[in-house]
Amino acid sequence: MKKIESVKEFVEKIDSSKKVNPKDLSSDQDLTIAIMNLISIEEHLVFSGAKTGKTSFYDLIQNIREMRKELMQKVIPAYEGEVWCISKHLLASSMRLMEVGTKQQSLNHPKEAYKLFDQAYELYCLFWGLNMNMLNVDDVKWLEDKTEDIKKLSKKIEESAEVVAQPQEEKTGTLAKMKAFVRKAVDCCIE
Repeated sequence: MKKIESVKEFVEKIDSSKKVNPKDLSSDQDLTIAIMNLISIEEHLVFSGAKTGKTSFYDLIQNIREMRKELMQKVIPAYEGEVWCISKHLLASSMRLMEVGTKQQSLNHPKEAYKLFDQAYELYCLFWGLNMNMLNVDDVKWLEDKTEDIKKLSKKIEESAEVVAQPQEEKTGTLAKMKAFVRKAVDCCIE
């Protein structure tokens, strides 16, 4: 593989890898945030209907649910078993942990907030790991990518990326690998 000589060439290489990859992760990341909010709207409609006794809240659920299902199909076009449902719950749980974290932050409990934010991100990374076939759900092990070009491109991304401050103790294992992958691959600022 030829050495990349310029930033322009590097960006073109990343763009071409996105075109080969059926997942445009930056766009899909935005879509997952929208899906999280639609799940949350479904939940709020249920509680609003129950609290007020107005069935009109319940009547809105089906429209929101259909929109959420349609958008989820863009991110999860094919799945087996309960991956669809697991994915929905991973996104919903991630969103809820973010919300609880922001409430803890507003109560001036930063350590608890940071822990909740990290847990939310871990669930979000599990979502991507599951839906990009990075997890072997039979024995929940990390599946290494065997494609040399992708490995080399990933290494180049690591070398050229800014160093992000990490906690003193770096976690290892499947979840840490997925978090590292998502940190590199899902960048909503690259268009």
